[in-house]
Amino acid sequence: MKYSMLSTQLLQTIYVLLGTMSMAFGVVCFLSPNGVITGGGIGIALILHFFITQLTLGTLILIVSIPFVVLGYFYFGKLYCLKTLMALFATSFFTDLFREVLHLKPITDDILLASVFGGICIGLGVGLIIKGRSSTGSTSILGEIAAQRSKFKAAEVLLAIDLSIMMAYIFAYGDVKKALYSMFSVYMSTKIIDVILTGRPSKKVVKIVSNNVEALTEQIRERIEEHGTIFTGIGLHHQKQIKTMILVTVEMSKIQLLKDIIREYDPEAFLIISEASEFLGRN
Repeated sequence: MKYSMLSTQLLQTIYVLLGTMSMAFGVVCFLSPNGVITGGGIGIALILHFFITQLTLGTLILIVSIPFVVLGYFYFGKLYCLKTLMALFATSFFTDLFREVLHLKPITDDILLASVFGGICIGLGVGLIIKGRSSTGSTSILGEIAAQRSKFKAAEVLLAIDLSIMMAYIFAYGDVKKALYSMFSVYMSTKIIDVILTGRPSKKVVKIVSNNVEALTEQIRERIEEHGTIFTGIGLHHQKQIKTMILVTVEMSKIQLLKDIIREYDPEAFLIISEASEFLGRN
């Protein structure tokens, strides 16, 4: 049991270190050299670094984030604070290591490519840090506190903060174009975080309302080879009319086959295909 807990802690630490390395690499090799920023404390540090060149970027990340971590200590406790500090110091260390010691050069001077791949690196880093049961600190702490003490969701608060950072960037430099690229980079980050945390299932959720359920069920079992669930209910407008729905998850490669089966056995069936963000258990 103790060995298992140590293994879990070690794996989480590796996730955090890899995540902070990814974030630092994205900042040093893509964002900072091209004048593109991101959200959160790193975004604030990037803006300040354009003015305060005497301090390293890693140092500014620490200065910006420490007050938020102290605030988090009073709301979320010592353990949360320690794990966040680990991620914060690692991000600062790797940023200065890559920039000041190794002198890594910008990988591209194309602002669009820098926005895309910088956003990917930041998103990958944040996702890995969260998988390591840690936090990036800074404004994310403010978002969590605001969510607890108000009617707003943490994501809404963080979005407002990130938009404020972008507006500050426009005010400071008057460069709307780079601010728009920065917003695109933030969008890329959120998509990558979502993929890491929820996975990217290769299946679709399919709902079929049919009058020929038995035939469709048999064909799905034999040709699609998927499990599913059958529901019965009543029509919204014709409440005496009994409706039957098949709920099934289907591999993307078999969606067209399913459509062909439905077209053949029940052309009047009502079909809904939606994204599946995460699977737990089986239906």
